[in-house]
Amino acid sequence: MSTQVSSAPAKPAPSVSKIDERLEVVRIGVTDVDRAKRFYEGLGWRLDADFAIDEDHRIVQLTPPGSDCSIQFGKGLTKAAPGSAQGLVLVVYDIDAARAELVARGAKVSEVFHLDATKGRVAGPDPQRQSYGSWAELADPDGNGWLLQEVRTRLPGRVGKGPALLMDVATLTALLVETEQHHGVYEAKAPKHAWPGWYAAYIVARERGRTPDEAAEEAARVIELGRARPGSESP
Repeated sequence: MSTQVSSAPAKPAPSVSKIDERLEVVRIGVTDVDRAKRFYEGLGWRLDADFAIDEDHRIVQLTPPGSDCSIQFGKGLTKAAPGSAQGLVLVVYDIDAARAELVARGAKVSEVFHLDATKGRVAGPDPQRQSYGSWAELADPDGNGWLLQEVRTRLPGRVGKGPALLMDVATLTALLVETEQHHGVYEAKAPKHAWPGWYAAYIVARERGRTPDEAAEEAARVIELGRARPGSESP
């Protein structure tokens, strides 16, 4: 018996798929659907759906603020044991502000911590305030575990197709004009800063449903946080 081996070089697999595969929903197990619903609504999450198909099937869906991915729980929806979901990550720009808001809403959130290569878990945010370096923990009533992670600058290649890229020219032009007007008000009283960062923060906030005034406040906060970062310098 002979075996033929092809000498043709193997075709390399593409590094990134050209087909969008967006993570839309994560399902978690809970014991009391209404209790879980109250908890996540209490965090300020948007209620997208709550409907019963029959006596044995109910679907509840909620979405964290600014997230493209939602969670679902209910009856007859998943075989996952209540509390078995662990390490679910919520990315925030300012972990101190995010933690403070969640605590104000009644959530039990751990103190902020970072990981050290020799000491392990250490209290307080990352000393250099590096992205991906500062964490806090919280859990829902069933023990499903969440992690807050501070990310201010993403690693290369991590920027996806946001809503702005799906707008038509007229809509995006109108948003840019609005952004310019509000930035003009901010620029007249603010220290020297990099205006593209303000524009980006404003546009993202507007895409996430914030009012123009709220978006302007968010953009100003992003600029101030950037100025306060260790080693940062005003342009």
